[in-house]
Amino acid sequence: MKEEIKKEVKEEKNNKIKKEDKKYEKLKEEFDKLSSENIELKDKNMRITADMINTVRRKDEELSRMLKYASEDIIKELLEVVDNFERALSMDDDNKEDEVSKFLKGFEMIYKSILNILEKNEVKEIEALGKEFDPSVHQAVLTDHKDDAKENEVIEVMQKGYTYKGKVIRPAMVKVNQ
Repeated sequence: MKEEIKKEVKEEKNNKIKKEDKKYEKLKEEFDKLSSENIELKDKNMRITADMINTVRRKDEELSRMLKYASEDIIKELLEVVDNFERALSMDDDNKEDEVSKFLKGFEMIYKSILNILEKNEVKEIEALGKEFDPSVHQAVLTDHKDDAKENEVIEVMQKGYTYKGKVIRPAMVKVNQ
């Protein structure tokens, strides 16, 4: 009888241990599952955070670019005025009356003021005459042949080209040697 009681007690202990082992296994499985989900959620959160940072960076870059070139349209219009002043100033010659010369001097002062405004706003003339034709900054409107010029060299500037803060806003219209 004592043996039976010992056996029963031992069996009961073994059953308890088995039940505890099963509970432990279930808890371990649940813990592993939750740990895995936690890792996935952290990874997803990191990706979303990185996407948001990239979106903000792209928005800031776009805004910066827009602000950098905000004056482009008005500068393009000013360039047309500069062209007209250059045409008017090129009409001056020594045989004209004194009054016309004074008028042209006034034009010249206005012209220089506009050029100063453009220079302050980082508008630069594209050098073209005597340079090799570059389609990224020149627009060939005519071709001609001159023996004293190199092939593909700009031999005449029909209309000046300009850059605004390094960006071509108007290519130079040129005649190219062939």
